Amino acid sequence: MSNILQLSDKTLADIARNIAKYPPEQKQSAVMAALIAIQTELGWVSSEAIATVAQILEMPTIAVEEVATFYNMYNTKQIGKYKLVICTNLPCQLTHGETAANYLKETLGITYNETTPCGTFTLKEGECMGACGDSPVMLVNDKRMCSFMSKEKIDTLLNELRAEGKSA
Repeated sequence: MSNILQLSDKTLADIARNIAKYPPEQKQSAVMAALIAIQTELGWVSSEAIATVAQILEMPTIAVEEVATFYNMYNTKQIGKYKLVICTNLPCQLTHGETAANYLKETLGITYNETTPCGTFTLKEGECMGACGDSPVMLVNDKRMCSFMSKEKIDTLLNELRAEGKSA
């Protein structure tokens, strides 16, 4: 099929390792892990990625698409090199979450679900990240949690990510 992706050996091995965790008749249970593996390689989950997972797991494409579009951890559209997700739930809002979010929007010149013109940052609104005592909280690329995000800490983080992006 033409809509099947060529994936790296590392990604295919990761998917196979996750499939092996389940009995053969339940390999569809690895759908979330397979989507994460592909997103880790590509940065997002395209329609081709969804079709590839469906083929590998022998399940309907629509079933994989339902998973990919239900959970906000999957990027179903291309994003910037760094996805910044700021918590907008009440505990973070009560401890300057809105201030941090507005500062990010102003500093980056974008709003939620937008990417900077240079393609470096995408800003997303997030649900509770389970670190209410550290608010306001932010996730970078779904893996790095940043706590107590004051304007100064935001500036430091953005400068660090910009420098990292230039050296990569």
